[in-house]
Amino acid sequence: MPTITLPHNFTPRLYQLPVLRALDRGATRAVAVWHRRSGKEKTFVNFTAKRSFARVGTYYYAFPTYTQGKRALWDGRDRDGFPFMGHFPRELVKAKNEQELKLTLCNGSIFQIVGTDNIDALMSTNPVGVVFAEYSLQDPRGWDYLRPILRENGGWAVFDYTPRGKNHGYTLYDMARKLQADGDPAWFCQLLTVTDTGVLSSADLDAERREGMDEEMIQQEYFCSFEGARQGSIFGRQMSDAESEGRICGVPWQRDLPVSTWWDIGTDDATAIWFTQDAGREIHVIDYYEHSGVGVDHYVRHLQSLPYLWGTHNGPHDLRARSFAAGGKSTLDVAAGLGFRFSVVPDVGRQDGINAARAFIGRCWFDRTKTERGRLALISYHRTWDDKRRAFSIEPYHDWSSNGADAFRYLAVGHKTTIARQAQAEPPRRFQELTSSGSNSWMAA
Repeated sequence: MPTITLPHNFTPRLYQLPVLRALDRGATRAVAVWHRRSGKEKTFVNFTAKRSFARVGTYYYAFPTYTQGKRALWDGRDRDGFPFMGHFPRELVKAKNEQELKLTLCNGSIFQIVGTDNIDALMSTNPVGVVFAEYSLQDPRGWDYLRPILRENGGWAVFDYTPRGKNHGYTLYDMARKLQADGDPAWFCQLLTVTDTGVLSSADLDAERREGMDEEMIQQEYFCSFEGARQGSIFGRQMSDAESEGRICGVPWQRDLPVSTWWDIGTDDATAIWFTQDAGREIHVIDYYEHSGVGVDHYVRHLQSLPYLWGTHNGPHDLRARSFAAGGKSTLDVAAGLGFRFSVVPDVGRQDGINAARAFIGRCWFDRTKTERGRLALISYHRTWDDKRRAFSIEPYHDWSSNGADAFRYLAVGHKTTIARQAQAEPPRRFQELTSSGSNSWMAA
């Protein structure tokens, strides 16, 4: 057999060398905020191929979704037409699983492309290296789940992405930048714009402008700007205003005011719940809860554990839908059997609900700590850019952020009618009369 060297068919560009050298010198966490078309995936798939033969283990290449990973990396090619997976020489691949996007290598290592939209599939696994591709678009819980595993087994993680506003991607970049500046040898951080790499000329950028890309998106995609709302973000500007106006802060629970809840009921994904109190015209958003794969009794127990005086509990119109998994009963029926009563928010359509939520955010004060994941969902909820149409999609992209955003949409639509109904209802009460016994067949997975 001829001698095979790794990396295979890859010569890094000069600007790609610092991160590769830092990782070779022992850094175990690398944040690469690189502009569009800078060669992120080609760089890090070659790094992963090299590492998979230096240490036997499981290596994940994580994308926001499985489908995106298949399209971008498994089936993807570079600008010269070379397949990304071709950087794993055939002679070193023992088996290739097209369904699971997995390579079993001749030394026993496994390379697999995964989506962090299916976090449950990553549980109880033991990777020794993970690349988080387009991390700013991912569900940040993927890193939260895998971080302790990598720490325990001495593994490494690379995060490559372009900015998407000041979401969890910005938080990670800011932390990594400070740790590197403080001399922490575990962390490497690099932000590269087209000015740094020279990959695109001024003429190329002018062509993008002529073809319809607006200046804010050029600044985001090619100059890696975190400033302003993420392009395509549905609630980004409103949440940025809330931050700048000081409405994201400590928002204490007021014991004498009722707490209402606003739900998005998950079927194939998570259930999300916002908790609010009305203080005059201000809406105090005091808490947020999200979970998946459990029955309605789980949420009843969670609410039982809280000391709040309850107002109303509100959910979408599909609460009335009957489910085979629930024995032919609707969610309303199952919840009622547990002593839990829902009010149904009117169905006004998605776009009208989005418009209502945009206006409603201006009245809201968010607790910085307890609503963090919900606020990340609102910031991350977005429409996708279509390069062929040179426009954003009409419908929002469905991902991890949809759950919290949809629940907030129901809050904005249902608040006026629900509060009016609450004023005529019985006094607020604690949740002591609810029982955790009974059916748990309503699944919110």
